[in-house]
Amino acid sequence: MHNVTVAFAALLVMLLSYFFGCFNGSFMVSHFIIRDDVRKHGSGNAGLTNFYRTYGAKYALLVIACDMGKTVAACLLGSFFFRCLGWDGTLGTLLAGLGCELGHIFPVFYGFRGGKGILSGGTLVLLLNWRVAAVAWALFLLLWLTTRYVSLASITATCSAPITVYFVYAHNWLYTGLCLAVAALVVWCHRENIQRLLHGTEKKFKWHVNPMEGKDPPQ
Repeated sequence: MHNVTVAFAALLVMLLSYFFGCFNGSFMVSHFIIRDDVRKHGSGNAGLTNFYRTYGAKYALLVIACDMGKTVAACLLGSFFFRCLGWDGTLGTLLAGLGCELGHIFPVFYGFRGGKGILSGGTLVLLLNWRVAAVAWALFLLLWLTTRYVSLASITATCSAPITVYFVYAHNWLYTGLCLAVAALVVWCHRENIQRLLHGTEKKFKWHVNPMEGKDPPQ
């Protein structure tokens, strides 16, 4: 009976967190404020990088606030729910993070076409453990600043999380497996970026404020 209760609680946390994740910042800002659909431009992805390349920095902070905020809300809720039941709050955080990641990547509200999960995953490690976050964010910043490939930095940082979690949490295979699931989702979402990196055709990050200046405004 205890195992059934835990499984039900885990499913409930993931389901609620999935709906949190469905509130995609890039899509909502482009749709409700810019009156456009970010998925019609660039890579066709509803993520921060494509949003920034398409519209510039003006509304990027709103996207960041939305995607980080929803992850924080989902993970805190998951941790609180599990702790209220006398269970492991860290497990609740990880389950909520995975659910939020699935919602961000496959949002039911927007035809299951979302982002690639980097900002949600980066927020998850910040809430999980400062050592896991320090390694992931340091790798991201190092590779981003030295290569200017956001995809390479994102993939490397994400893949570091399960390894760090394995050692930080004393070889806990459940935690490691959940982090591995998040990392696998992110890598899968970046499969086209990986192909372009291998062929030397991946775009490098460029600073800009309004890349659509001088172009026809969104309809």
